[in-house]
Amino acid sequence: MKRVTNSPALGIVYLIGAGPGDPELLTLKAVRALQSADVVLLDELVDRRVLQFASHARLIKVGKRGGCRSTPQAFIERLLVRLARQGQVVARLKGGDPFVFGRGGEETLALARAGVPFEVIPGITAGIAVPATLGIPVTHREMARGVTFVTGHTRNGDEPNWKALTESGTTLVIYMGMQRAGAISHALLAAGMPADTPAAAIAHGTRPGQREVVTSLAALAGEIAQADLDSPALIVIGKVVGFAGEQLHACRSAA
Repeated sequence: MKRVTNSPALGIVYLIGAGPGDPELLTLKAVRALQSADVVLLDELVDRRVLQFASHARLIKVGKRGGCRSTPQAFIERLLVRLARQGQVVARLKGGDPFVFGRGGEETLALARAGVPFEVIPGITAGIAVPATLGIPVTHREMARGVTFVTGHTRNGDEPNWKALTESGTTLVIYMGMQRAGAISHALLAAGMPADTPAAAIAHGTRPGQREVVTSLAALAGEIAQADLDSPALIVIGKVVGFAGEQLHACRSAA
């Protein structure tokens, strides 16, 4: 997605998806944009190894992490506009994809309203890449003909329609749900999802410190607590999680 104006005084903002963590999953287009950047506005969850491609840029940390003090979104949007109006090439670097729980839509709207040129450079979202590290296909024609990405944390505390999600039969990939894993499991069970539905929680996916638990929906919260998994992490729920057990067994047998 591009929005470009003809004003020579303006710089440009690249909203870049850095992918789930592993820097080798960064796209070539993202690398080229980072190499051209004068300044990088960096999210908390971006793997710092990605910054090797922006070695000459000024770095501004504007991270957000659940439970911690975060940079206000309105401040980030004003900063993007101000830097671009100074004629700078700005890389707004986000984990995963800017338009999947990355507030990219809010930032492009602010830039468009200010008349600032921008381009969105998609990234590989964690919701697909992280399950794949365990051999979990989020869709499978015999088990799950769809996948639903859902956030486990909202600004105003509203809950997803867990009953509708249960009845959809899709694989559920839950972002930002680790602190509420018990409540989410309880809500899905109350909505009629079978207790033995395969489930996984994967922390620090695609990175050297990746850890995971593969279990059932009923046991998920307890397994997360026992393994002391922390964020960033994803929860994956659905029959396709069964593929993870097969792959982990095969890997251990071969070792």
